[in-house]
Amino acid sequence: MITERYSEIDAVVSYIHDNLHDPLPLSHLAAYAGYSPYHFTRIFKERVGLSPLYYASSLRLQKAKDLLLLTNLCVRDIGLEIGQQSLGTFTTRFTERVGVSPAEFRSSACQTDVHLQALQKMDQWSKHRALPSQYATIAGAIQTTVPFEGIVLVGLFAKPIPEGLPLYGTLVQSSGEFCLTNVKPGVYYLMATSVSWEMRAIDVLLPHSTLRNRSKKPIIVRPFTEIPYQQVVLHTARQDDPPILISLSLLMNNFLNRAHKS
Repeated sequence: MITERYSEIDAVVSYIHDNLHDPLPLSHLAAYAGYSPYHFTRIFKERVGLSPLYYASSLRLQKAKDLLLLTNLCVRDIGLEIGQQSLGTFTTRFTERVGVSPAEFRSSACQTDVHLQALQKMDQWSKHRALPSQYATIAGAIQTTVPFEGIVLVGLFAKPIPEGLPLYGTLVQSSGEFCLTNVKPGVYYLMATSVSWEMRAIDVLLPHSTLRNRSKKPIIVRPFTEIPYQQVVLHTARQDDPPILISLSLLMNNFLNRAHKS
């Protein structure tokens, strides 16, 4: 369950959502919450998991994803819509955090349908789990607060937001067990989200309402230390959840490629 500490941050989160088209300097957001910038940043990060400015920039990239698929605006104009004056800077940041370029993302709907159909036809999913190795294993079980039929994408990320390719990841059918092996020592954040079989491609590419779970506290992997079994409960989207920036279509494609090779 999400903590109710610092519930006043909810008003700031709503304000950020409603004013993405405006500059959102830290001093302004802190004053809106009634805190000093230092104290505001600390409690916002404790509540949301990200700094206020990083959270706002993530929502702007999510808006860019929406505009790419829901409008005919050119990529340059979409960059301007989210405050990026440089087309090169916008393209670079989008590609780093979504996993594909804006142009590739815009044209990926047909591929997404193909990936989803291929996953639905797969059998013997357990054969596609990675084999044990000399490094750590992170295993756990997926549960959902509401029933659904489909797949769950599970990944370990460097930051408490699903952006960029996960450092380790897999797919499992609906609720069930997952196993990530060969995890080297480091600091990771566990993220998971659902894709139901009846979803349209655009809903997969713009996963605003998928079931999800994120770990605000990191999983710290140390040499020769066993990692506790993870109980991952997927819940409906909440306003203070960071957006799912990574292209789920890309993750599905990568999983299918690994499965075919094995």
